Amino acid sequence: MRRFNSLPRSFGLLFLEVTLAVAPYANAGDEYKVLHSFGKGKDGAGVFAGVALDNEGSLYGATTGGGAYGHGTAFQLTPGSGGEWTETILHSFCAISRCKDGSSPSGVLALDSKGNLYGASNVATFEIKRKAGGWTFLVICDCIAPSVFDAVGNLYGIGGPGTHQAGAVAELSPSADGWKETLLHSFCSWPPNCRDGEPPEWGLSRDAAGNLYGTTEFGGDHGAPECNPNCGVVYQLQALGGGEWKYHRIHSFAASPNDGVLPQYGVTVDPKGNVYGTTLYGVSTSGTVYELSPQQDGSWKETILYSFPNPEKNGGPPAGGVTFDNQGNLYGTASAGGDPSCNCGVVFKMTPQANGKWNYTVLHRFHGTDGVGPAYNLVFDKDFKHLYGTTVEGGSGGYGVVYEITP
Repeated sequence: MRRFNSLPRSFGLLFLEVTLAVAPYANAGDEYKVLHSFGKGKDGAGVFAGVALDNEGSLYGATTGGGAYGHGTAFQLTPGSGGEWTETILHSFCAISRCKDGSSPSGVLALDSKGNLYGASNVATFEIKRKAGGWTFLVICDCIAPSVFDAVGNLYGIGGPGTHQAGAVAELSPSADGWKETLLHSFCSWPPNCRDGEPPEWGLSRDAAGNLYGTTEFGGDHGAPECNPNCGVVYQLQALGGGEWKYHRIHSFAASPNDGVLPQYGVTVDPKGNVYGTTLYGVSTSGTVYELSPQQDGSWKETILYSFPNPEKNGGPPAGGVTFDNQGNLYGTASAGGDPSCNCGVVFKMTPQANGKWNYTVLHRFHGTDGVGPAYNLVFDKDFKHLYGTTVEGGSGGYGVVYEITP
């Protein structure tokens, strides 16, 4: 049976380094609000992924622990009058021999056009289907960790060992007989150096042409002490049509003294085809925010938009991707730093300048009771007025929060 990598190897090391001393909450000057704190009663515990937003403004996510059986939940947060939010547990994972649903779901849930949810536990790909008066949980297969849909309802994600036992990207296509899995790419196809990267981690992004983008934690051409032997890649799977795909490695990390290493949480693609992401560490800094721009000769140019030089003051390292608003600004999180008494992390904003540089500012410093470790991708509401995110720990219940921040 195939099992999913719930968390990349570098992620656990990161949180061992985070100081979890909790300081009293103090307003950092932003419009910040905790929508839900986990860990009370039969609630979920440990939010190791971001949230998804539907067309009605409800948020959906998963916890790795807690719930009715202690092995994780899928949850919904619904906005109500007066700014209050109501939590509904959609499913509690049980992880005993008679349960095929597995345990510890850790990825961002994917939403289809009908509002059904898709995700992965440690042993199963699942659907949580809307029905009149409630939800139905279904196991689809033991195959992928879902990420993104295309216009005709095909679902793409990572999962399984692939041909070379180093991970794969696959497609699930709906049919009258269920879902059909098609392997799109197996990693480490040039042994022994794994130049195309291994293993694929986190989610996939899709551009307007239908191409898929993602990252691998290791592999590539270059090494550094933090990620020996090699430090990860950004890749593109080009959609050629007719079910054909072509793999392109568009960047191999640790390529220069200023480059980052260990890419985190996939990438974001802008309308011009530029690719943005973060790395957990840098060759000489506490992580980076980078841009990859396609060139006319088919190559890609990397630009380091920000290197985290002072994690104690301004946060670092980043352990989530970046998100655009409708003005071209980037938003992200750093998992630690920001407040020397807590070292609990920050939410940051990056604004493009006329000279081509980017201005970095801290929107919120976490203090413990408002969350600890904001290490996941943020999501905007449809009007770009509010950002939503999660923390792995902290909050009044001690096991993480879902929060809203108004830039």
